[in-house]
Amino acid sequence: MHQQLLAILAADPMRMDALHLVKALGLPDCWVAAGFVRNAVWDHLHRFPGSTPLADIDVIWFDPDRASAETDARFEQALQQMDSRHNWSVKNQARMHLGNGDQPYTCATDAMRYWPETATAVAVRLSTDEQIEIAAPYGLDDLFNLIVRPTAKFAAEKQSIYTQRQRSKNWAAVWPQLRFLESPPDF
Repeated sequence: MHQQLLAILAADPMRMDALHLVKALGLPDCWVAAGFVRNAVWDHLHRFPGSTPLADIDVIWFDPDRASAETDARFEQALQQMDSRHNWSVKNQARMHLGNGDQPYTCATDAMRYWPETATAVAVRLSTDEQIEIAAPYGLDDLFNLIVRPTAKFAAEKQSIYTQRQRSKNWAAVWPQLRFLESPPDF
């Protein structure tokens, strides 16, 4: 699955361009995540001829010394100036625990463990030698098996948020082969 994900992304010029733009920002512990990766895989597995539109491109990074919404907004503006075809969402994960009611995260990939679905908790970036790196704290099985399931917190105390998110996203209409599960993975 790792190699398949690399191939899917490498074959997508829009996604490769976005990865290069994000890399150019030089942000620490920086990844492009969520629907950027998830939708590419689901589109591929559904054999769509092109990519479904992205609401935004989620850029996550981690730096406790620059954890302000204003800093994120400046990086969003920079990306918007480089490529205005996309909506960019930049979030320093060093501050995101505050709004989510979690303990402080230790890095960007640790923050992904607190995201709603396992298939969404996948991120990629370009290494210094232009290779695609993958971060997937829950692995790639659910993503490639078209399984939507909540992470532990969203199967328990945040279950209502998870349920509302599934309704509002309307993923089943776009990707009809998806299977929705209510229990978190066994890790």
